[in-house]
Amino acid sequence: MPAANRMPRYDVRNDGIGPYAVFYCEICDREHRSTPETVASPGREIGRQAVGGLLRRVPLVGAIADEVTGEDPRYSYSLTPAQVERAWEQVQERFRLCPVCLRIACLSCFDQQSDTCEEDSPRRDEMAEAEAEQAGRVVKGFASALGLGGFIQQAAAAAQQAQTAAQQAETELARCPREGCGWTAPKGTKFCAECGSPMVQPQAAASTCPHCGKPVEGGKFCPHCGGKLEVAPQPATCPQCGQPAQGKFCANCGHKLA
Repeated sequence: MPAANRMPRYDVRNDGIGPYAVFYCEICDREHRSTPETVASPGREIGRQAVGGLLRRVPLVGAIADEVTGEDPRYSYSLTPAQVERAWEQVQERFRLCPVCLRIACLSCFDQQSDTCEEDSPRRDEMAEAEAEQAGRVVKGFASALGLGGFIQQAAAAAQQAQTAAQQAETELARCPREGCGWTAPKGTKFCAECGSPMVQPQAAASTCPHCGKPVEGGKFCPHCGGKLEVAPQPATCPQCGQPAQGKFCANCGHKLA
């Protein structure tokens, strides 16, 4: 896509060498500077000051007045329209015009593939994902260089486990079905404590048939092979010691429960 055909926002600066223009990207505000306008030689400038001092009481007109008493360009903060045009020609190739939002974008904010600025690009999500992956690689590279690679991996694994646990806990809660409420409560809660609506209980997790291995959801027989799905109920307490029991053996006395 060709360079932008109009000027973006700009201002004029001077660092003591001569005035120059600074053009701004209309998306990120990055600065792009032209080269300063050249000034006369120091000897010529000193001559002007000396002559100006000698002739300070003599009125000067025309070209001589401009040559002797003109503004010192080293400290000027103004550019003529022609000078601004020359400054813009120096940096014009660094900008592009977005045909969607009509803003002037620098090359860092422009998607060359779609010929639009990055904010209006149809590849915006794809580019954001690529930038995130690149940033992640940079962080991992720094961590490895500092000997923190193992710590980063452990932190990532812990975060993943926490997210999985949170998602699992969410699926085990009863939820109010009323729009705008969405109250959650432990499984088995029958009514919403906020609006009184009947709670929707979480669905039982699907299991597999012990005979054919295919998924089943409740029932006494497998719908695929007809195998019996019932499992002998386990006692809530150990019949030997009376302590709460769970699993195949009592954790208190070792008595077999099932």
